[in-house]
Amino acid sequence: MSDLSPPTSPAPAPDWHVVVPVKDTRHGKSRLARSVGAAREPLARAIADDTLEAVVGAVGADRVIVVTSDAGLAAEWSQRGVHVVADPGEGLNAALGLGLAAVPTGCAAAALLGDLPALHPVELREALAAAARHDQSFVPDADGVGTVLRCGGVVRSGDGVPSGLPRPLFGAGSAARHEADGAVRLTLDLPRLRTDVDDLASLEAASLLGLGTRTQAVVSGLWPRASGWI
Repeated sequence: MSDLSPPTSPAPAPDWHVVVPVKDTRHGKSRLARSVGAAREPLARAIADDTLEAVVGAVGADRVIVVTSDAGLAAEWSQRGVHVVADPGEGLNAALGLGLAAVPTGCAAAALLGDLPALHPVELREALAAAARHDQSFVPDADGVGTVLRCGGVVRSGDGVPSGLPRPLFGAGSAARHEADGAVRLTLDLPRLRTDVDDLASLEAASLLGLGTRTQAVVSGLWPRASGWI
């Protein structure tokens, strides 16, 4: 199902909490290793940091939950007021489930990929505003096949069981799974949000949109003659 109709009535903006999973950057972005060599680890860290910077700018540090096993990243962002949940290493969706369980009742919950180096706070706020019109929704990636953002409703607790949480079904072909699970597809004109980076082609696409400062610094070090792109 897709979001085609205007809202029927205005509603108060929910208090969004955003969960961001970040793989240990010592092992992240392996598909970029051949292209960037020894810069893979600092690039993975820069991508994660720029993503988190944008999320904090959109909702505030106290409403961001990072799930990671990266000790350095956890220490830095914890000092900045972000809530850190330890990743037990059981996969992306399991990590997101742990983070979502930490969202307080009475708040709205969202799960966001951690590899969006071109993300701007304004685009994330626009997506969350669109998601607030629905009980369950998601934003597909630029190709429309994957998912970058999965949103639920306001978390309630009945008989000790929380309701309203989104069910993360990330992985290859996740857009179809989220839609089949009843989430509304939000096909929004938000390219910075919808461009996740896994390989050189997606890094190029993100660079054309404008990278965050840390990712740009790494990319510029790799390709110093680059003007707009590598």
